[in-house]
Amino acid sequence: MKKLLFLLITFAAIFTLPWIGSIVRWDGYPPGYGEFPALMAVPDPGFNLPFFIFGCTVALGIVLFLAFPGWFGFKPAKPIPPRPSASYPSWFWWSLPVLGLSWLFMWGRFKGFEFIEHYTFVPLWWSFILVLDGIVYKRNGGVSLLSSKPKTLQLLAVVSCFSWYAFEYLNFFVMENWYYPNNTILTNFGNIFWFSMSYTTVLPAIVEWYLLLKTFSAFRDRYSDGPKLGATKPMLIAFYIVGLLLALGMGLFPFQLFWVLWVALVPLLSAAMMLLGYWTPFSSLKQGNWSPLILIAIATLFNGFFWEFWNFGSKWFHGTEPTNPNFWKYSVPYLDKIHIFSEMPILGYFGYLFFGVNCWILWLFAAKVFQFDDNFDVTDSSAK
Repeated sequence: MKKLLFLLITFAAIFTLPWIGSIVRWDGYPPGYGEFPALMAVPDPGFNLPFFIFGCTVALGIVLFLAFPGWFGFKPAKPIPPRPSASYPSWFWWSLPVLGLSWLFMWGRFKGFEFIEHYTFVPLWWSFILVLDGIVYKRNGGVSLLSSKPKTLQLLAVVSCFSWYAFEYLNFFVMENWYYPNNTILTNFGNIFWFSMSYTTVLPAIVEWYLLLKTFSAFRDRYSDGPKLGATKPMLIAFYIVGLLLALGMGLFPFQLFWVLWVALVPLLSAAMMLLGYWTPFSSLKQGNWSPLILIAIATLFNGFFWEFWNFGSKWFHGTEPTNPNFWKYSVPYLDKIHIFSEMPILGYFGYLFFGVNCWILWLFAAKVFQFDDNFDVTDSSAK
């Protein structure tokens, strides 16, 4: 009971500390607070060269770490024999036309059928999730999340919905790093219902990418034998305190610390869980296995490409704003430079690496609070 209480207090701090900092910063609620879906409330400060150079330096370090793990003490791992391949399952085949039609209507905006664009996001993403699951099924010898753990897939959707609402809430305190210019297309109830359905896709898509990457030895084994990093109790307490300070600072300095939105959960909630003896993606570092941590990050980056690709494409072919209510834009301070077929600036993609870790931590937190099995892995040799 004490463990659960500590987790709940920590989780509450994630939401109250930015709010307190923002109240101090703005002498009340921040601009745009409570607007759903969010609109841009305050223009961002614009491009800043020193900040951009610092961001590029961090990004370069991440790229080198991922591309050349041997430079950082990783050793070649003993390869694990892959499972025999299977045929694609039925849901893979019937999901393909749904994916194709949703994509077509999202981008096409055909005369007389423009309204269909309003409702393409959910079928597009759930069919894409099932296509990914079908590929995992084929590569993993007839075992996938849908085929072996359908209840886990359902729970991922539920936790995903509430988790993304948490990020939408925290977004208010960094002055809407993303916003939805078409937030009046649907009614108030329609917005809540439709966006709730849309938010169910986030965690399932990331997890399916994670499971797919694990079927490739080039990803699965690449980071499994690296430096062993154990965290002592004083270190975890220090990380926890840093997380508290960052959460508070995000509200006090919304532009300078906008990136904390994607980082604060890592030292705060993960440190709390590890202090209580719970497993997190960081726990495996003690044995030198970095695969869970890195693969969930890369999986989210891969999925982020499709988030940005389909989002940007719904506008690219038309001279006016898309009528897709899910269409979003970014208002990123200091780093909004260099766009490649997306609303997201190039450095913003590195935020996906941290976002995936946050998503997994939130999933683990929900599992502990509501007492359900948090293991979604079906690619281990012992998986049934």
